[in-house]
Formats: sequence, structure tokens, C-alpha cells
Amino acid sequence: MDLTQLTDEVEAVSSHYAKKHGIERDTTWFLLKLQEEVGELTQVFLMRAGQARDKGHSKQQLDESFRSEFADVLAQVLLMARHHGVDLQAEVERKWLVWKPDPGQ
Repeated sequence: MDLTQLTDEVEAVSSHYAKKHGIERDTTWFLLKLQEEVGELTQVFLMRAGQARDKGHSKQQLDESFRSEFADVLAQVLLMARHHGVDLQAEVERKWLVWKPDPGQ
């Protein structure tokens, strides 16, 4: 699956959810949802590291939540980029991949 296809599928899920629950996905919503998901990733990171109470969750539950929160953050990044017309693949290529090491070095 490529990034465009993934973004389209995430958009379909998000827009369906928003419509079902009467949520207006405006510019502010995209930023705040991303911040919310980063906060949840931070929270479970701290729990796994023993720097926050685990709220009774097992190590396995915390590990699963940690992985899941990465998915939430990625999905929100994709949605926000789409909302603002940012081609993430092009931007990663422009900003990161120009520094790819030469295979011969």
C-alpha cells in the first residue's frame, strides 16, 4: 500500500466517524486531534518507562497501546497533511531523502 492509498483509506474512516458523531473537522480540529494523539502516545510511553502510573495495565497491554498510539499519530498526520494539501511523499523526498547516503560510501 502506498502513502496516497493509505491516506485515502484513513480519510474515509475519519470522515465517516465525524459524520456519524456530528464532528466538524475544521483546520483547528486537525491540529488538536494530532496534539491529542501525541499526548496519548506520550502518556503510554511514560507508563511503559515507569515514569507514570500504569493504571493497572499489564506490560502486554501497555506495549499494545504504545504500538496503537503510533498508528493514531500517523493517521492524524496523514489527515492534517491532506487537509492542507501537503504531499507528504514529495516533502519527505525533498527534506529527508536528499540526504540519503550514497550506497558506495
